[in-house]
Amino acid sequence: MHDNFKIGLQYCAPKQTLTQLAGKLASLKAGKLTTAVIRWFIRQYGIDMTEARNPDPAAYATFNDFFVRELKEGARPIDIQPDMLCHPADACVSQLGPINDGQLIQAKGHTYDAQALLGGDNELAEQFKDGHFATLYLSPKDYHRVHMPCDGTLRQMIYVPGELFSVNPMTAENVPNLFARNERLVCIFDTSFGPMAQVLVGATIVGSIETVWAGTITPPRSPRLHVWNYPADGEQAVTLKKGEEMGRFKLGSTVINLFPQGAIEFAEELATGVPTRMGSAYAQCLTGTVQEG
Repeated sequence: MHDNFKIGLQYCAPKQTLTQLAGKLASLKAGKLTTAVIRWFIRQYGIDMTEARNPDPAAYATFNDFFVRELKEGARPIDIQPDMLCHPADACVSQLGPINDGQLIQAKGHTYDAQALLGGDNELAEQFKDGHFATLYLSPKDYHRVHMPCDGTLRQMIYVPGELFSVNPMTAENVPNLFARNERLVCIFDTSFGPMAQVLVGATIVGSIETVWAGTITPPRSPRLHVWNYPADGEQAVTLKKGEEMGRFKLGSTVINLFPQGAIEFAEELATGVPTRMGSAYAQCLTGTVQEG
Protein backbone atom coordinates (compact mmCIF):
# COMPACT_ATOMS: atom_id res chain seq x y z
CA MET A 1 0.00 0.00 0.00
CA HIS A 2 1.45 3.36 -1.01
CA ASP A 3 2.52 5.64 1.86
CA ASN A 4 0.38 8.51 0.57
CA PHE A 5 -2.69 6.27 0.66
CA LYS A 6 -1.91 5.20 4.22
CA ILE A 7 -1.52 8.83 5.29
CA GLY A 8 -4.74 9.76 3.50
CA LEU A 9 -6.58 7.06 5.42
CA GLN A 10 -5.37 8.56 8.68
CA TYR A 11 -6.85 11.95 7.79
CA CYS A 12 -10.18 10.30 6.93
CA ALA A 13 -10.43 7.61 9.59
CA PRO A 14 -12.53 8.14 12.75
CA LYS A 15 -9.44 8.10 14.97
CA GLN A 16 -11.24 8.99 18.21
CA THR A 17 -13.80 6.22 17.70
CA LEU A 18 -11.16 3.64 16.78
CA THR A 19 -9.12 4.59 19.83
CA GLN A 20 -12.11 4.33 22.17
CA LEU A 21 -12.97 0.92 20.72
CA ALA A 22 -9.38 -0.30 21.06
CA GLY A 23 -9.31 0.88 24.66
CA LYS A 24 -12.50 -1.00 25.51
CA LEU A 25 -11.31 -4.20 23.83
CA ALA A 26 -7.93 -4.01 25.55
CA SER A 27 -9.61 -3.73 28.95
CA LEU A 28 -11.91 -6.74 28.46
CA LYS A 29 -11.45 -9.80 30.66
CA ALA A 30 -12.06 -12.50 28.07
CA GLY A 31 -10.23 -15.42 29.65
CA LYS A 32 -8.68 -17.79 27.12
CA LEU A 33 -9.39 -15.39 24.25
CA THR A 34 -7.40 -12.65 26.01
CA THR A 35 -4.54 -15.09 26.59
CA ALA A 36 -4.62 -16.17 22.94
CA VAL A 37 -4.41 -12.54 21.78
CA ILE A 38 -1.51 -11.89 24.15
CA ARG A 39 0.34 -14.97 22.90
CA TRP A 40 -0.19 -13.87 19.29
CA PHE A 41 1.10 -10.38 20.11
CA ILE A 42 4.22 -11.81 21.77
CA ARG A 43 4.98 -13.93 18.68
CA GLN A 44 4.14 -11.16 16.22
CA TYR A 45 6.46 -8.60 17.81
CA GLY A 46 9.13 -10.85 19.28
CA ILE A 47 8.60 -9.76 22.88
CA ASP A 48 11.05 -11.21 25.41
CA MET A 49 8.81 -12.29 28.28
CA THR A 50 11.77 -13.50 30.33
CA GLU A 51 12.25 -9.82 31.25
CA ALA A 52 8.75 -9.53 32.72
CA ARG A 53 8.06 -9.81 36.43
CA ASN A 54 5.43 -12.35 35.47
CA PRO A 55 6.41 -14.11 32.22
CA ASP A 56 3.20 -16.19 31.97
CA PRO A 57 0.80 -14.75 29.33
CA ALA A 58 -2.13 -16.43 31.08
CA ALA A 59 -1.45 -14.42 34.24
CA TYR A 60 -2.75 -11.18 32.65
CA ALA A 61 -6.50 -10.67 32.97
CA THR A 62 -6.64 -8.05 30.21
CA PHE A 63 -4.51 -7.05 27.25
CA ASN A 64 -3.87 -3.71 28.98
CA ASP A 65 -2.46 -5.52 32.03
CA PHE A 66 -0.05 -7.32 29.73
CA PHE A 67 0.84 -4.20 27.77
CA VAL A 68 1.91 -2.24 30.87
CA ARG A 69 3.55 -5.31 32.45
CA GLU A 70 6.25 -4.69 35.03
CA LEU A 71 9.79 -5.82 34.38
CA LYS A 72 11.55 -8.08 36.85
CA GLU A 73 13.99 -6.45 39.23
CA GLY A 74 17.34 -5.76 37.59
CA ALA A 75 16.04 -6.05 34.01
CA ARG A 76 16.84 -2.36 33.39
CA PRO A 77 19.83 -1.25 35.50
CA ILE A 78 19.85 2.50 36.10
CA ASP A 79 23.07 4.29 35.14
CA ILE A 80 24.58 5.27 38.49
CA GLN A 81 26.86 8.08 37.30
CA PRO A 82 25.70 11.17 39.23
CA ASP A 83 26.17 13.50 36.24
CA MET A 84 24.43 11.22 33.71
CA LEU A 85 20.75 11.27 32.78
CA CYS A 86 19.24 7.89 31.96
CA HIS A 87 16.84 7.00 29.16
CA PRO A 88 13.20 7.34 30.20
CA ALA A 89 11.91 4.50 28.01
CA ASP A 90 12.62 1.51 25.81
CA ALA A 91 12.26 3.19 22.44
CA CYS A 92 14.01 4.30 19.29
CA VAL A 93 15.45 7.77 18.71
CA SER A 94 13.19 9.54 16.23
CA GLN A 95 15.09 12.85 16.31
CA LEU A 96 17.33 14.78 18.67
CA GLY A 97 19.39 17.94 18.61
CA PRO A 98 19.31 21.67 19.32
CA ILE A 99 16.16 23.77 19.54
CA ASN A 100 16.82 26.41 16.88
CA ASP A 101 14.65 29.55 16.83
CA GLY A 102 12.08 27.69 18.90
CA GLN A 103 11.85 24.88 16.33
CA LEU A 104 12.23 21.14 16.87
CA ILE A 105 12.97 18.68 14.07
CA GLN A 106 10.10 16.28 13.46
CA ALA A 107 11.58 14.48 10.45
CA LYS A 108 13.67 15.35 7.44
CA GLY A 109 12.14 18.48 5.94
CA HIS A 110 9.67 18.98 8.82
CA THR A 111 10.01 21.16 11.92
CA TYR A 112 7.46 22.26 14.48
CA ASP A 113 7.18 24.89 17.18
CA ALA A 114 8.19 24.26 20.81
CA GLN A 115 5.57 26.74 22.02
CA ALA A 116 2.83 24.82 20.21
CA LEU A 117 4.10 21.51 21.62
CA LEU A 118 3.91 22.94 25.14
CA GLY A 119 0.31 24.04 24.76
CA GLY A 120 0.88 27.56 23.44
CA ASP A 121 2.65 28.90 26.56
CA ASN A 122 5.30 31.33 25.28
CA GLU A 123 6.80 31.95 28.73
CA LEU A 124 7.28 28.22 29.21
CA ALA A 125 8.77 27.78 25.74
CA GLU A 126 11.29 30.55 26.47
CA GLN A 127 12.74 28.40 29.25
CA PHE A 128 13.93 25.97 26.58
CA LYS A 129 15.12 28.56 24.07
CA ASP A 130 18.35 27.41 22.38
CA GLY A 131 18.25 24.22 24.44
CA HIS A 132 18.07 20.62 23.27
CA PHE A 133 15.34 18.06 22.60
CA ALA A 134 14.98 14.35 21.98
CA THR A 135 12.01 12.47 20.52
CA LEU A 136 11.75 8.78 21.45
CA TYR A 137 9.31 6.49 19.63
CA LEU A 138 7.87 3.51 21.52
CA SER A 139 6.91 0.71 19.14
CA PRO A 140 4.38 -2.03 20.00
CA LYS A 141 7.15 -4.42 21.11
CA ASP A 142 8.57 -2.05 23.70
CA TYR A 143 8.12 -1.86 27.47
CA HIS A 144 5.56 0.91 27.91
CA ARG A 145 6.24 2.43 31.29
CA VAL A 146 8.01 5.79 31.24
CA HIS A 147 10.61 6.69 33.84
CA MET A 148 12.51 9.75 35.07
CA PRO A 149 15.82 10.62 33.36
CA CYS A 150 16.93 12.41 36.54
CA ASP A 151 15.74 13.56 39.95
CA GLY A 152 12.97 16.11 39.55
CA THR A 153 10.07 17.85 41.27
CA LEU A 154 6.90 18.26 39.27
CA ARG A 155 6.02 21.92 38.75
CA GLN A 156 3.22 21.74 36.22
CA MET A 157 1.16 19.28 34.19
CA ILE A 158 -0.67 20.39 31.04
CA TYR A 159 -3.20 18.32 29.13
CA VAL A 160 -3.36 19.52 25.52
CA PRO A 161 -6.26 18.17 23.45
CA GLY A 162 -5.60 17.24 19.85
CA GLU A 163 -5.69 14.71 17.05
CA LEU A 164 -4.78 11.04 17.33
CA PHE A 165 -2.60 10.41 14.29
CA SER A 166 -0.24 7.46 14.41
CA VAL A 167 3.24 8.53 15.53
CA ASN A 168 5.27 5.94 13.62
CA PRO A 169 8.20 7.11 11.45
CA MET A 170 6.16 7.12 8.24
CA THR A 171 3.56 9.45 9.75
CA ALA A 172 6.23 11.70 11.25
CA GLU A 173 7.70 12.12 7.77
CA ASN A 174 4.38 13.02 6.17
CA VAL A 175 2.03 14.78 8.63
CA PRO A 176 3.09 18.40 9.37
CA ASN A 177 3.27 19.44 13.04
CA LEU A 178 2.41 15.90 14.10
CA PHE A 179 3.56 16.14 17.72
CA ALA A 180 2.13 19.63 18.17
CA ARG A 181 -1.29 18.58 16.84
CA ASN A 182 -1.75 15.23 18.58
CA GLU A 183 -3.20 14.92 22.07
CA ARG A 184 -0.43 15.13 24.66
CA LEU A 185 0.44 15.47 28.33
CA VAL A 186 3.20 17.97 29.13
CA CYS A 187 5.00 17.42 32.44
CA ILE A 188 7.40 20.14 33.63
CA PHE A 189 9.94 19.18 36.28
CA ASP A 190 12.36 21.35 38.21
CA THR A 191 15.80 19.71 38.31
CA SER A 192 19.32 20.57 39.43
CA PHE A 193 20.06 21.88 35.91
CA GLY A 194 16.83 23.85 35.47
CA PRO A 195 13.47 22.93 33.94
CA MET A 196 12.91 19.69 32.05
CA ALA A 197 9.86 18.85 29.96
CA GLN A 198 8.75 15.26 29.56
CA VAL A 199 5.91 15.15 27.02
CA LEU A 200 3.78 12.02 26.56
CA VAL A 201 2.20 12.11 23.09
CA GLY A 202 -1.04 10.29 22.36
CA ALA A 203 -1.73 8.44 19.11
CA THR A 204 -4.23 6.24 17.29
CA ILE A 205 -5.43 3.38 19.53
CA VAL A 206 -3.40 4.64 22.50
CA GLY A 207 -6.15 3.79 24.94
CA SER A 208 -4.78 5.68 27.92
CA ILE A 209 -2.07 7.99 29.25
CA GLU A 210 -1.44 7.71 32.98
CA THR A 211 0.89 9.25 35.56
CA VAL A 212 1.93 7.84 38.93
CA TRP A 213 0.72 10.95 40.79
CA ALA A 214 -2.65 11.53 39.10
CA GLY A 215 -3.65 8.18 37.63
CA THR A 216 -5.48 8.09 34.30
CA ILE A 217 -5.46 11.47 32.54
CA THR A 218 -7.07 10.32 29.33
CA PRO A 219 -9.65 8.96 28.64
CA PRO A 220 -12.05 10.65 28.88
CA ARG A 221 -10.76 13.13 26.32
CA SER A 222 -11.45 16.79 27.00
CA PRO A 223 -11.84 19.35 24.20
CA ARG A 224 -10.11 21.96 26.41
CA LEU A 225 -6.58 22.51 27.64
CA HIS A 226 -6.15 21.84 31.37
CA VAL A 227 -3.30 23.02 33.61
CA TRP A 228 -2.39 21.64 37.04
CA ASN A 229 0.23 23.44 39.18
CA TYR A 230 2.12 21.65 41.95
CA PRO A 231 3.98 22.94 45.03
CA ALA A 232 7.77 22.79 45.19
CA ASP A 233 7.78 21.26 48.67
CA GLY A 234 5.55 19.97 51.42
CA GLU A 235 3.24 16.97 51.54
CA GLN A 236 1.62 17.79 48.19
CA ALA A 237 4.93 18.03 46.30
CA VAL A 238 5.61 15.33 43.68
CA THR A 239 9.32 14.50 43.73
CA LEU A 240 10.63 11.54 41.75
CA LYS A 241 14.08 10.00 41.63
CA LYS A 242 16.19 9.15 38.59
CA GLY A 243 14.88 5.89 37.16
CA GLU A 244 11.54 5.96 38.97
CA GLU A 245 8.37 5.38 36.97
CA MET A 246 6.45 8.56 36.14
CA GLY A 247 3.80 7.37 33.68
CA ARG A 248 2.69 4.79 31.16
CA PHE A 249 0.98 4.30 27.81
CA LYS A 250 -1.67 1.67 27.12
CA LEU A 251 -0.59 0.97 23.54
CA GLY A 252 2.44 2.69 22.03
CA SER A 253 3.40 6.27 21.46
CA THR A 254 6.18 8.87 21.87
CA VAL A 255 8.10 10.65 24.62
CA ILE A 256 9.67 14.06 23.97
CA ASN A 257 12.21 15.66 26.33
CA LEU A 258 13.15 19.35 26.28
CA PHE A 259 16.20 20.68 28.12
CA PRO A 260 17.36 24.29 28.70
CA GLN A 261 20.33 25.91 27.01
CA GLY A 262 23.73 24.59 28.10
CA ALA A 263 22.27 21.98 30.45
CA ILE A 264 23.05 18.65 28.79
CA GLU A 265 25.08 16.90 26.12
CA PHE A 266 23.59 13.75 24.59
CA ALA A 267 25.54 10.49 24.72
CA GLU A 268 27.83 10.16 21.70
CA GLU A 269 26.18 7.04 20.33
CA LEU A 270 22.72 8.60 20.07
CA ALA A 271 21.39 9.36 16.59
CA THR A 272 18.22 8.95 14.59
CA GLY A 273 17.22 5.28 14.48
CA VAL A 274 19.29 4.19 17.50
CA PRO A 275 17.34 1.99 19.97
CA THR A 276 17.25 3.03 23.62
CA ARG A 277 16.92 1.02 26.83
CA MET A 278 15.32 2.54 29.88
CA GLY A 279 17.95 3.31 32.50
CA SER A 280 20.98 3.40 30.17
CA ALA A 281 23.10 6.51 29.58
CA TYR A 282 21.11 9.27 27.85
CA ALA A 283 22.92 12.56 28.33
CA GLN A 284 25.57 14.15 30.52
CA CYS A 285 24.54 17.00 32.77
CA LEU A 286 26.91 19.92 32.19
CA THR A 287 25.88 22.02 35.19
CA GLY A 288 25.89 19.65 38.15
CA THR A 289 24.47 16.29 39.13
CA VAL A 290 21.15 14.72 38.20
CA GLN A 291 20.58 12.74 41.37
CA GLU A 292 21.16 13.10 45.06
CA GLY A 293 24.27 11.55 46.52
